[in-house]
Amino acid sequence: MIKYKAQKIIVIVGPTASGKSDLGIFLARKISAIGGPTSGWRGAEIISVDSRQVYRGMDIGTGKVKKNSIKYKVLSIKGRRKDSEYYSDNIRHHLIDVVSPKKVFTVSDFKKLGQKAINDIQCRYKVPIIVGGTGFYIDALVYDLNFPQVPPNNLLRFNLNRITAEQLFNKLKKLDPQRAKTIDPHNKRRLIRALEIIDSIGKVPALNTKYEMLNTKYDVLWIGLKPKNLEKRIKLRLDKRLKQGMVREVKNLIISGVSRSAFTISVWNTAKYQNTWQVKSSKLKVKRTLKIPNTTKFY
Repeated sequence: MIKYKAQKIIVIVGPTASGKSDLGIFLARKISAIGGPTSGWRGAEIISVDSRQVYRGMDIGTGKVKKNSIKYKVLSIKGRRKDSEYYSDNIRHHLIDVVSPKKVFTVSDFKKLGQKAINDIQCRYKVPIIVGGTGFYIDALVYDLNFPQVPPNNLLRFNLNRITAEQLFNKLKKLDPQRAKTIDPHNKRRLIRALEIIDSIGKVPALNTKYEMLNTKYDVLWIGLKPKNLEKRIKLRLDKRLKQGMVREVKNLIISGVSRSAFTISVWNTAKYQNTWQVKSSKLKVKRTLKIPNTTKFY
């Protein structure tokens, strides 16, 4: 029986404002500098595992790394070009700016594109560096998690988004008590998705969250960050984003037709965007409305 070597990947996790993106670029540059025929690698590329950075136009609020150049792939001898690729500090980043904020993008969509990106990077003898981001998306990509193939129900999402997280949770407890035991009762986006699946197939299939029991085809080097003075770092970063024009960015999204009352749950679930929307809607002072987000979740 032929044994295949596990694909090597690096995964960087940590709380918001912990410096994951900077470390990812630093490691990618180091690997690129020492890469060559003797090492077996020709460099490294980064896969952003962030459920918000996939959306175009949501740049400042999601903390995307600065795009400093555009490069293209030649698809044929005639020189036809593919969509522009995302580079920062001359390191290619995958899964940034891949979808319109008017469209629904699920964890299943992310898993497919993420696995495709890993294979593409490794086929070119480079090291994939996974930078998160969104913990559930990292788990979906690294471990063999399968998800029900239920398409989005935009009308149902619109109606469910009009009620509170508490009401959604109570509804879920009645319809699927088992799923209610494992879900975050305050995460409105996941509550709506659970109810959407129940509406389609009757109940939410159980996910195996005992990750040590799951198979993974990757040889993973995990790097976890937990810096000191995290609240101070978050406040400084939030102030910087406001100065960079985060409120103006939200205004542009509204003008482009992205509506909070539509089915864009995935977009407006971001605390920074929700709070900035309040600034635009109520014309309150920015610093009185925006709050430092909860940082207790490790990812």
